[in-house]
Amino acid sequence: MTERLLQYIWQLRHYNCRQLRTEQGERLEVLYPGAYNSNQGPDFLEAKILINGTLWVGNIELHLRTSDWKKHTHHTDDKYKNVIMHVVWQHDLPGGAYFNMPTLELQPYVSALLLNRYGDMMRRSSFIPCENSVKDVPALVWDTWKERLMLERLQSKALHVKKLLEENNYNWEEALWWMIARNFGMKVNSEAFEAIARSVPFITLGRHRNQIHQTEALLFGQAGLLDKQFKGQYPLMLQKEYRFLKRKYQLEPVNIPLLFLRMRPPNFPSVRLAQLAMFIKTYSHFFSTISECIHLKDVASLLQVTANDYWNYHYRFDECSNFQPKTLGESTINNIIINAVVPVLY
Repeated sequence: MTERLLQYIWQLRHYNCRQLRTEQGERLEVLYPGAYNSNQGPDFLEAKILINGTLWVGNIELHLRTSDWKKHTHHTDDKYKNVIMHVVWQHDLPGGAYFNMPTLELQPYVSALLLNRYGDMMRRSSFIPCENSVKDVPALVWDTWKERLMLERLQSKALHVKKLLEENNYNWEEALWWMIARNFGMKVNSEAFEAIARSVPFITLGRHRNQIHQTEALLFGQAGLLDKQFKGQYPLMLQKEYRFLKRKYQLEPVNIPLLFLRMRPPNFPSVRLAQLAMFIKTYSHFFSTISECIHLKDVASLLQVTANDYWNYHYRFDECSNFQPKTLGESTINNIIINAVVPVLY
């Protein structure tokens, strides 16, 4: 038995919940095992249990042995003052009470079959220890589990959308813009792209959407990509435009560096920003536009944007490359739909 396995058993209730009793002889019912704590302090927070019918709410600490409590000096640590029960695998101290705290010895309530299966999986050399057991899972259980995972992920992302709306006085267009920009940046530059989107209100970008070079100037300038000296006419023009627009709107550039290292050229942030600028040029009210879409393919078609002609021969300013239109790929479009569009509509 390991402490991590004990935590797993407790968290997912892989024990016989009926007729639980503490070492003090009290009836015990676990209403909620608590939220797992990956930081310092008790293992599970805000648990809810009934002891002899009385509701207790607080933290739970788990150990392999009861004596570990004192061995780990929890009795002198203020972080453990709100522990309402000590859950152990083996109660190795005589007598019922221990620091006047209810103690549950979990071992008698755990199936030997579960432990044998765990031991068998740990001895396997497979990349995923349980991979050979997948075929034994009924299709209904498998499908239900995947559906639950999908809903949990959607709900988590929906809570993030709610947080964004609270920040911008429930401006749905702005919230969607922030999320789309974040996903244009992909995982590596997502934080920087969202910061860029937040630094320029969508309504400001909308005023310049018919002039693609002005939209690009705002995005590239806020990203800090127009700070160097250029040779080419196009980046020099963007630089001039940005200096004017920066003064006009009193903009503060984003202080998060964009990362190019170990990225495929089509995913360079310079290319993504150019595609994002074309997206802004194409749609002034994207939220209302996608709200009217009936099929997923209609939303996908809205995101099929191609950066302006300069980028056909460039991945970065002043660095020529072979002709290649910079169109947003299918996988990127799907990623934006899953992580930005669907949570907002959900």
